[in-house]
Amino acid sequence: MMRAVLAAEPDGLPGRLGEIDTAELPPGDLVVKVAYSSLNYKDGLAVTGQGKIARRFPLVCGIDLAGVVESSGSADFSAGDEVVVTGWGLGEERHGGYGELARVESSWAVRLPEKMTCYEAMAIGTAGFTAMLCVLALERHGIEPGGRLPVAVTGAAGGVGSVAVALLARAGYRVVAVSGRPEQESYLLQLGAAEVISRQELTAAERRPLGPRRFAGAVDVAGGPLLATLLRETDYGGCVAACGLVGGADLETTVHPFILRAVDLAGVESVRCPTPVRRTAWERLACDLPHSVIEEMTVTAGLGEVPDLAAEILAGRVRGRIVVDVGR
Repeated sequence: MMRAVLAAEPDGLPGRLGEIDTAELPPGDLVVKVAYSSLNYKDGLAVTGQGKIARRFPLVCGIDLAGVVESSGSADFSAGDEVVVTGWGLGEERHGGYGELARVESSWAVRLPEKMTCYEAMAIGTAGFTAMLCVLALERHGIEPGGRLPVAVTGAAGGVGSVAVALLARAGYRVVAVSGRPEQESYLLQLGAAEVISRQELTAAERRPLGPRRFAGAVDVAGGPLLATLLRETDYGGCVAACGLVGGADLETTVHPFILRAVDLAGVESVRCPTPVRRTAWERLACDLPHSVIEEMTVTAGLGEVPDLAAEILAGRVRGRIVVDVGR
């Protein structure tokens, strides 16, 4: 048996710290002794039962994990290797990272970069990995640092936003952090934001087909009205990397930003991202995100604290990243 945080069940059984038989772990050629996981918005939905995330029951939550290979049936990994695994249905379709052991497919795992610890990998986690994918998308679309206009980041005080602000600022971009939490301004400036504006400032903008050219590009975790405004206010040839929908799944816009300003809307998906891209993203994170920044945006919690923290992240009261110490 092993300790694990289990998802809320349809019969009303709440998300909880419990136990599960290791014999119930799903098939896979890699067994990992989990050291750390992290708390993401999707984890909050699964633990509380507020979203249709869990596809089977009982289910060990946790959409990401980092730890040490205990046994391997793959020539690519050996016992003792440190790995990080994010996405691929963990914490949704199969048991995830909020347990002491995980069995996964070796093709999903990425060997931990030399400059990164398991703790740091989960301080970054799915949220930071997604942020890096967004930065890579902006780079592919030619959005370079040092331009005339800044790059916006919505949901800037959250997990994806915090890492995106830090990555972009350290790469030389002028970053405008967009947040609905004015009390986090000093935190965002410390991460490297040049300016902090309120979410309401953007959503209150007049909904014309095109607005003023305020941004060279953006990383958007919100969707909904915020994404629509960003598209209207992005400069000619700009790009908005969209990776979330915490502000709504509907998008009310026109074709004008696309056909009159050549704006690109780049969708970013992290769950089944190809492994070669994952390796590139994790190597960049190991090089581009200083240890001091990781420490600034991160707090640590034990497994037993996760059910309460799940409600906090859904309420928008979590700043930065929460690492889950599976052994605590």
